Amino acid sequence: MLTSERVKAFALAAGADIVGIGSMDRFEGAPKQMDPRYIFPEAKAIVGIGVRLLRGYFRGIEEGTYFSAYSGMGYASVNVVHAPEILFKICCFLEDHGYEGVPYPNLFHAIAQDLTTGKMKKDWSRPVSPDKPAPDVYLNFRIAAFICGMGEIGYSKMVLTPEFGPRQRFAFLFTDAPLEPDPLFEGKLCDRCMLCAKECSPGAISTRETEKVIVAGRTLEWGKFDIQKCSVGYTGGKKETNPFWLGDQDPDWSREMNGGYKFIKWRGTFGNNPAIEGGKGCIRACMIHLEEKGVINNRFNSPFRKRKPWKL
Repeated sequence: MLTSERVKAFALAAGADIVGIGSMDRFEGAPKQMDPRYIFPEAKAIVGIGVRLLRGYFRGIEEGTYFSAYSGMGYASVNVVHAPEILFKICCFLEDHGYEGVPYPNLFHAIAQDLTTGKMKKDWSRPVSPDKPAPDVYLNFRIAAFICGMGEIGYSKMVLTPEFGPRQRFAFLFTDAPLEPDPLFEGKLCDRCMLCAKECSPGAISTRETEKVIVAGRTLEWGKFDIQKCSVGYTGGKKETNPFWLGDQDPDWSREMNGGYKFIKWRGTFGNNPAIEGGKGCIRACMIHLEEKGVINNRFNSPFRKRKPWKL
């Protein structure tokens, strides 16, 4: 008999660091364009996996000397290589037991909705019938992680888990296997210290305004988030945190990309997705704070921050 315990044990053996299972009825009330029940109407459960981001990915950024590990291994490699491989193995395991698994990795899907505005993209796609959303339907990974009981959404809008705090990425699958869901996370990791907002170089997280949604009967609240400001900081749009920009003014980030995101024009080359910000507020500051409080299960022999943070 296929049980939740067997599926979770297999997922961990396949390489996942965290596994959680949620019931599909927890998506009740989701916007039609973001409701995964339209992807697999017969699905009974969603299985979520978390892959840790190594603390060492952020070491070179913290020191200001090595920036490639986080973008190459912590971002691209987890999303494009490790997590899809784990999902594939779990789906094969489900198929071997007579159940279907629909993988949903974080592969930057060609979604029909513009996440910066919430509006539908023009001339993108159209529903195949009046009762269905347009392809591709977008799964909100952070909401899904909460639904799977893996953690809570902190003030930064990042998912915080008791294992790693903000230091993981997620991927999911939907299945018709009648798996028992995990309970929603009952802990309280985020204490509203606001360091995520205060340390964010581009100021993408508001310290004054919040946003709320109701999920599975719970009210979730986080600081109002500006995704365009986040993308500016992520790609080095603030000169005081970008040693690769040699100009006197903030870099020119006027080039429009798909979905409304804006990325800088480099005066030289550094490669794609340089991740200059390195999660300065939402990951590093939050991680340091939670580690100092002793509420993260992944413990270290020495503190992460050993010197005064650099700024150009």
